[in-house]
Amino acid sequence: MQALIQNLVNGLAQGSVYALVALGYTMVYGVLQFINFAHAEIFMLGAFGGIFVAGWLTNGEGSFLSLVLVTFGAMAFCTGVGLAVERIAYRPLRHAPRLNVLITAIGVSLLLQNLGILVFGADPRVFPAVIPTHALFDSQNLVITNIQVLVIGTSAALMLGLHWLVRHTKLGMAMRAVSFDIETASLMGIPIDRIIAFTFAIGSALAGCAAVLYGLTYPKVDPLMGVIIGLKAFVAAVFGGIGSFVGAALGGLLMGLAETLVVYYVSSSFRDALAFGLLIVILLVKPTGLFGSMAKEKV
Repeated sequence: MQALIQNLVNGLAQGSVYALVALGYTMVYGVLQFINFAHAEIFMLGAFGGIFVAGWLTNGEGSFLSLVLVTFGAMAFCTGVGLAVERIAYRPLRHAPRLNVLITAIGVSLLLQNLGILVFGADPRVFPAVIPTHALFDSQNLVITNIQVLVIGTSAALMLGLHWLVRHTKLGMAMRAVSFDIETASLMGIPIDRIIAFTFAIGSALAGCAAVLYGLTYPKVDPLMGVIIGLKAFVAAVFGGIGSFVGAALGGLLMGLAETLVVYYVSSSFRDALAFGLLIVILLVKPTGLFGSMAKEKV
């Protein structure tokens, strides 16, 4: 029983990171109806941003203040990158065919990957321990650390905050209006460019926070780390229903739990294969995901 609880805690911590990244995918899709494949690389840049902020501001000291500085620094850096990508790469193609935007998104992803290799080097780096790690509960086969509680708690707070923003503020109402019908929203006086830019900013900031939380849990950072994490977060978003905030959050948590349980009870060799297999099953059984809905489109 303790082993099962341990795996559930590990899975929730891992799934919380997937959920934050998946929310970035589903936010952009909900507003613009396309997948921002460069989002995974923004996650990667958040990890490196956290490393450099830790080196500049914390002097290698581990404390709660250091954690706050590193997290907000990474979120600010990712926000800037996300806004730049939206303004330079996606905004000029807003009225272009979706295939053009899809190819551009893949191109931006590859560009950021190679820029990461060029700037940071191909060798992995160690994410700094910006907060001391200690066990909050230790009993034979069950160990719950402060990092796991921090990851789960921070992710839950951000997801609840995002839900409140989208459902209970004028800005969230404008986002939902743009998602429903961008042309009608424009006629109603909603500043489309600002709302879309804000959507990219929020999604990128969540990716930056997820990168720091991931670095605290798995302190190995490299320019290609976003590829597999982004894929699993994308599968989580599809599983929950692409475009659904609740679905993305639940899909990320379920992905983390499934991955952890498969590694423990089956084999670690199937860790990454699980995402591909789950995606195939979803597309075959319920393409709209758990909370998605079928929509008619005039072509």
